[in-house]
Amino acid sequence: MDDTATKRTVLIIACISNFLVPFIGASTQIALPTIGKEFKIDAILLGWVATSYLLATAMFLLPFGRIADIYGRKKIFLYGMIVYTIGSLMSAVSISILMLIAGRVIQGIGSALAMVTSMAILTSVFPREERGSALGLTVASVYTGLSLGPFLGGLLTQHLGWRSIFWINVPLCLIVIILVLWQLKGEWAEARGESVDLPGSILYALTLVLTMYGLSQLPSILGIGFIVVGGIGVFSFFFVEARTSSPVLDVRIFRSNAVFTFSNLAALLHYCSTYGVGFLMSLYLQYIKGLSPQNAGLVLICQPIMMALFSPLAGRLSDRIEPRVIASLGMFFTSLGIYILSFIGNNTGLPYIVFALIFIGFGFALFSSPNTNAVMSSVEKRYLGIASGTLGTMRVIGQALSMGVIMMIFSIIIGKAQITPELYPPFLESAKIALTIMGTLCFIGIFSSLARGKVRLE
Repeated sequence: MDDTATKRTVLIIACISNFLVPFIGASTQIALPTIGKEFKIDAILLGWVATSYLLATAMFLLPFGRIADIYGRKKIFLYGMIVYTIGSLMSAVSISILMLIAGRVIQGIGSALAMVTSMAILTSVFPREERGSALGLTVASVYTGLSLGPFLGGLLTQHLGWRSIFWINVPLCLIVIILVLWQLKGEWAEARGESVDLPGSILYALTLVLTMYGLSQLPSILGIGFIVVGGIGVFSFFFVEARTSSPVLDVRIFRSNAVFTFSNLAALLHYCSTYGVGFLMSLYLQYIKGLSPQNAGLVLICQPIMMALFSPLAGRLSDRIEPRVIASLGMFFTSLGIYILSFIGNNTGLPYIVFALIFIGFGFALFSSPNTNAVMSSVEKRYLGIASGTLGTMRVIGQALSMGVIMMIFSIIIGKAQITPELYPPFLESAKIALTIMGTLCFIGIFSSLARGKVRLE
């Protein structure tokens, strides 16, 4: 297969796989109120339906990035799509909330395997002068998944039940698996022969689990204890990694590469401030405004449509203009949109909500592609898997922390109770507090984005 055909195949596979993951995430968010009613679960456990997937993905992204660099990215990607398919099947046939959460965890593991490798393969194949455009198209496929997720998720939930969301993933996964087996030739493993950092991987995963579980248990002493132990784990992880010959995360990259460090920090803050917006607005539109899943999806679709429309443009601009300028402007628009949403109430009109979501979507598009381009272009080829894994980890940890913030506020204000009409006032109070916090985090992220310095590649 010639270089042009290889590029085309890799781009198609990357776009399809990067469509699937956000599609299921956005679809599931719309279905959460329906899932909560069927299983009669409290607000915090409902949050874990989304968070369990994110947490599993975050736990394994870095280790799998390292494993992919050593044993081959195509092989690890293929395993990821198979595991993701199994998780989708298990979620679709769940007979209890625990089985559904277990299926979501398996989906998260498969997602980690696929996510960390698809971007790394794409970056390996495309030269620097074409990389921004390729990344822009891939990010656009992510936002296309996000765009169709609320609409199709609401449509499927309302007419075929929430399980159909997971069933629809299966044939799409099989298409990707067939493409990889029949069309994708070659292998990419620039770190072949090096060792895997098992102690660091275990410490990293435990730290994430303890921190996230602790946030969901606040304000109890147990929750505080878990968070403290998780904080100690973070410092221990960096201490161990700095002294390991073949670390799962090479902390020396952070010490010596300002572009890499501040771009990843900006990504962490941006996703921490934005992911929970979809979760909160899905509940708000269906609980407070009384919309059906289908109509709620139609309202939420305006944000990812803006992402899909402007991501390719932002990617191309990042090949010519300083990425920090575009990304920082994007974070400003995002924070402004979240602040606007923080003033919602019982009588807030839908045009007001759509207006705020459009701001968030436009800002997100301006941020994501240039920031990804900056990260992936700031390291040597042998570190592409680690760079992809680190950026993906920042994204998913940010998303998980976003849900952690929400579950913490739910735990303090609502408690372990199912959201019923009697609890709508405290739910609305919780949503407004969470949105204010997330808007502030995004505003702080602007300074991290600017601090990366000049990163334009000549």
